[in-house]
Amino acid sequence: MNIVVLERNSVGPDISVECFSELGTVTCYTNTVTMQEVRERVKNADIIVANKSPMCEESLKDAPNVKMICELATGYDNCDLEYCKSRGIRVTNVVDYCSAMVAQHTFTLALALSQKLPYYDNYVKSGAYSAQDRFSNFDCSFYELEGKTWGIVGMGNIGKRVAKIATAFGCKVIFHSVTGKSTVTEYQQVDKETLLSESDFLSLHCPLSDLTRNFIDKKALQQMKPMAYLVNVARGPVVNNTDLYEALEAGQIAGAGLDVLEKEPLELTNPLSKVKDSNKLIITPHLAWGSVEARRRCVEGVYENIKAFQRGEERNVVI
Repeated sequence: MNIVVLERNSVGPDISVECFSELGTVTCYTNTVTMQEVRERVKNADIIVANKSPMCEESLKDAPNVKMICELATGYDNCDLEYCKSRGIRVTNVVDYCSAMVAQHTFTLALALSQKLPYYDNYVKSGAYSAQDRFSNFDCSFYELEGKTWGIVGMGNIGKRVAKIATAFGCKVIFHSVTGKSTVTEYQQVDKETLLSESDFLSLHCPLSDLTRNFIDKKALQQMKPMAYLVNVARGPVVNNTDLYEALEAGQIAGAGLDVLEKEPLELTNPLSKVKDSNKLIITPHLAWGSVEARRRCVEGVYENIKAFQRGEERNVVI
């Protein structure tokens, strides 16, 4: 089988993908950006390994041999499932490979912001600490997690991990189900208004859909506590970036930690690019999922998906 890897570097050049060579003839491309590149590169493919490259009629219509699309990720927003179904193309993803890391990054952002780590790191490195006559400094107030309310949107694998960690810190955990279909009973389920008004920390772990797009907008931000922190490690468009910028500038919330943005990489036209105060806003470049261990698990997951397909078995099948 001809296996075409369209975005080999989406898992980083430090992670080997040599295991794919055991399963067929492999062609790797560092990155694939344009529709024309996709069409040209997949025309002789039996199996496509993709991440963000569009998988739709326009990109696949001249690729008659495609039997399988392997998402090198959990999400499959780039894939037209109806078209693939009409062609009989199997689509698979990799689930739960990065849950531990995303949960860890959630607290990395929340703690850095709430404990004012950028402020105090700069205070020491600037020489201000060496110049003072006290052994400590707490000019910029910070607070404990214990006793605070941690709100969650999206109580899937990642959300549950975050809830468990927040509980260990002594937080009360509440969550909101966007679809209203959550079966989780370990934590209190609340409506959106209660979630926004009661959360001291609000973290987002939901997929992007019509229900979650702009879930955090101007109205939502106005309902949050002035001392609340927002963390988005879900999908960028879940938070309206312009509305968040205005809320941060107005002091409507204490701060925000983002690993995802409406458009990536960060565009200079995005007003959040103007916020240079890391005590108010920390943005990381969509790396919450990307520990070495998680990226290895992602590659291994695709490898196992292809092996299962070749044996006539179903594994992580989307359609």
